This record gives sequence, structure tokens and C-alpha cells, in this order.
Amino acid sequence: MKPHISLLAFAFLTVSCLTDPAADLILINGNIYTVSESSPKLEAVAIRDGMIVEVGANEEILKTKSSLSKVIDLEGKTVIPGIIEGHGHFMSMGYNKMQVDLHDAGSFEELIHRLREKAGMTPRGEWIIGRGWHQDKWKHIPGKVVDVYPTHTLLSAVTPENPVLLYHASGHASFANARAMEIAGINKETKFDGEGEIIRDGQHDPTGIFIESATGLIARHVPGHSRDEMKKALALATEECLKYGITGFHDAGAGLETIGFYRAMLDSGHHMPRLYVMISGSDPEVMDYYLARGPETGYHDDFLNIRSIKLFADGALGSRGAWLLEPYADFPAHSGEPALDSAFIYETCIAALRSGFQVCTHAIGDRANREVLNIYEKSFAEFPDISDTRFRIEHAQHLSGTDISRFGSLGVIASMQAIHMSSDRPWAIDRLGEARIKEGAYVWQKLLLSGARIVNGTDVPVEPANTFANFYAAVTRKALNGSPAGGYEPDQKMTREQALRSCTIDAAFGEFAENKKGSIEPGKYADLTVLSKDIMSIPEEEILSTEVVMTILDGEIVFEKQ
Repeated sequence: MKPHISLLAFAFLTVSCLTDPAADLILINGNIYTVSESSPKLEAVAIRDGMIVEVGANEEILKTKSSLSKVIDLEGKTVIPGIIEGHGHFMSMGYNKMQVDLHDAGSFEELIHRLREKAGMTPRGEWIIGRGWHQDKWKHIPGKVVDVYPTHTLLSAVTPENPVLLYHASGHASFANARAMEIAGINKETKFDGEGEIIRDGQHDPTGIFIESATGLIARHVPGHSRDEMKKALALATEECLKYGITGFHDAGAGLETIGFYRAMLDSGHHMPRLYVMISGSDPEVMDYYLARGPETGYHDDFLNIRSIKLFADGALGSRGAWLLEPYADFPAHSGEPALDSAFIYETCIAALRSGFQVCTHAIGDRANREVLNIYEKSFAEFPDISDTRFRIEHAQHLSGTDISRFGSLGVIASMQAIHMSSDRPWAIDRLGEARIKEGAYVWQKLLLSGARIVNGTDVPVEPANTFANFYAAVTRKALNGSPAGGYEPDQKMTREQALRSCTIDAAFGEFAENKKGSIEPGKYADLTVLSKDIMSIPEEEILSTEVVMTILDGEIVFEKQ
């Protein structure tokens, strides 16, 4: 990737690249979906110095050719704007590639098998970290079961010499073995008064399951990542993004060390997707630093932008940490709980509005979503002169019918993950019951009709960063195995145009960047994705077999399918 231009040169470059007809890269004979209302579908695009300089018909665009221009004949292949991952965890995606991946472990026995193998290859005493298990994917759990979770007995038996910590697919629970609990000093006498729970058996012994922030009792003993491990994770995350055509990434929660690492990597010439980083609202150090200084935008030609704050209002539906207005259908004694005090969220919103920051609050349950909407509305009233806040609710997974229209009326962005519907809907009905599912779970059309914008993402590594699985879920509302026929609550399907917008121009809007990227138009960054199939017209069952042929980032070909 070429060296990035300075910020002072940006305005000059934008003007000069639009007036100088010579292009350094030209794509012709394409099936180009621009996501621009003025010219929605074209066949050629000219690129110069990382910017789109012209779009149109082949003959017109070829006029920008010079002796130095590279011309690529797309032979009818489909081109879309570079995908923007609307909510994920960038470094965690890389670390996940370095750990035990349990996302596709379809049974508890398979989990145990993988950990036995990993322990056999791991030096004695070294930590084993994994992620992706989900008890609702298992048909049965051998041995004792406490509150629908397994106990650590079998896990500890196959990993006696290594401490083990396995994160739930949602990231809101964890599973530890006996050695890890011994290192952390966790026993039947251990008290925990934070948000979450240590699951215990009838004898009050810890089962190895830790819910929400109780995971920190174990996680604080896991050694931090070395600089070399961080570089490897960044490289793996970048590789995964480019493979799926992802050129922009909303990184949902980072501290000063990670942000400083991003800066250093960009300064030294490493390439990565354009990162829109949400600072972690639970980290006082990063909050104090940025609220005192204000947003940091435009770093290395918008490869790093920091102007939002990530908060948590509740937990996850799978671990029953989502905060509901009414009790869980499959656990009537429990309605979930808040993850942060409402007063803290309100104070943070006020501080953010004063300092020019956007707030992005995780809320999954209907009670959590209502509380956040109430706080946002109250905060906006304190700053009537600020009309373009673009505050977001991350996930907005289950809503009360009376709150859906408030997204549009308040201008709150619904940052959702279509793939969560595909993965969670088969078991979510047990948590919520049919009536609540139909009223307000994953209600994309209802939100769009309210006037709200939807930013789409995968929440990677909670789900794989698979562009096509996410798009398929959005337009079919089916599980990835194609069931059920017609999809779950089919009236809430996105159209293909809506789905494409949600991960391009509307995702760009979600980071205040719709004038710089998200569509294929002159004057915008040349971030493009070339596909093997036309996802806007092929039969829906072919969407999942679509691949990225080429990813172009900042005007350079950074991935090609071999």
C-alpha cells in the first residue's frame, strides 16, 4: 500500500484528481452497483491516487487512460462499494485466529475433544484460551448441568496441567477449568458483588461458568499479549477482512494501548481496513484522555478515526444477561439486569455531547433499549443546538413495540447484526416466547419504516466476518442451513438494496463518513469489492457460495482470489 498523503494535501488532492483526466487504475466491463441514487448502476470506474475520479460507461472512462494506467477487464463481474463492518472487534478477530475456535463445535463432546488435543500440544502451565461455545447449539450435555450450563469436571479432566478460559460465543460468559480457578483463588467462599454471577452447584462450589463481568475474576490472571502477538493478530484480522471485501471496520471498544498500537502500525506502513474506533466507556484512562482532547479524526487519510464511545446497558440473550421488561419465558424468575448504572450512561452522554463524541450503547433486551432511548432523549434535550448527534444503539436486538418508532423520531441509529438473527432465532424464541419475538425481535422493516438507519455488521468474532452469510441472513431471515422455508418473520426481511446500503453507505453514515466512502462516486475513496456473483439478482441459495474476487482499498488491489 502506498504511503498515505498528509491531511493538508487532502483538499488539493480531491480537486486535482477530479480535474486531471489521467487515471492509474481503470475497471471496465463491470456490473457496478454504485449505491448512488443518481447513477445506481454503471460499467466502469477510474481511480487516481486512491480516489475515484470518474464513473460511467466504458468509452467515457477509457478516456482517462494514459500510458501508465492499469486497465482491468472485469468481464461482467459485480462490483460494490467496499464493505464496512458496522460492529466488530478488530484485534479480537485476530486473537481468535490464534486461539481455540469453538464456533462450530456442535456438541459438548466436540468441545472436550478439541481441548484435549490443544492440551496435548501446549506446554505445561501455559494458558489455553478459546472462544465460540454456545450451550444452545448442543443437543445434550453429559454429566451435571447447572442452570443450563455444563460443569468443569470433564474439561478439567482433559486439561489438568493447563489453566483454561473459554469465552462464550456472545462474549458475555466464560467457562474455566479447575486449574484456572485455582490460580484465580476461586472457591466456594469467593464472593462477587459485581454485574454478573459465578454459577454454583448445590454444594455452592463454582461450576466453572462465569457470567458477564465475573469473567474478570479469571481473565485478570491471563498474561497480556506481547507486541509480536499483537502484530500477528492485526495481520490475521486484516487478512480476514480483505478476504471478505471489508475495507472499513467499526471497532467496538478499545483502550489507549490498542489505539496507540494502531497509530504505530500505520506510521510504520502496515495496512489495515479504515478503522472507526469506539473508545471503551468502561476504561477511565481512555475516557479521561479523549474527553479532555476531543475526537481524533483523519489520521493517515481516514485509516484511523476516533470520535465515539462504547457503553453497555445490558448483557446477552444467550446468557440471560439481556435486560427485559418481563421475565424470560424459559426462566420466569429472571428478567436480566443492567450492566451500567443509568446515571453513568446519562453523564457520559452529556460529556460526549459537550466534547463532540458520538455514543454507541450496547442494548439487547427491550428494557435496556427503552432505558437507553430515554437517556438519549433526555441528553438531546440538554443540547437543542446539536441536531446531528448520530447516537447509536448497538444490537437493538429485542424492542418493545412502543419504542420502535423512537429510533426514527430521535435520529438514533440501529446498529444491528443480521447474522445474529440467523444464529440466535432458533433458540431465542425459548427465551422470549412467540409474542415478543414477533413484536420486536430483529425488526428491520419496522425500524426502517420509522425512518431509522440500520448499520449492519457481524460482531466478529462473536460471528464470523462473512459478508455473504450476513447478507443472506438479512434478505432471507433464514438460518444458514436454509431453514425455515420462507424465513423467520418474513415480513421483516430487508430488500437486497436495503441490505447493501446497511453495510456500505448507511454504515458510512454511522461514522459521519458518507461523503467520503460507502458509495462508488467521484471524490470518494477508491474502496471497492469485486464479487464472483451478482448478489443483487442471483437466487438466494447462491448468495452463500459467493466469493470476493478482488478487494481494492485506497485505490490498490490488496486481495485477489487465487
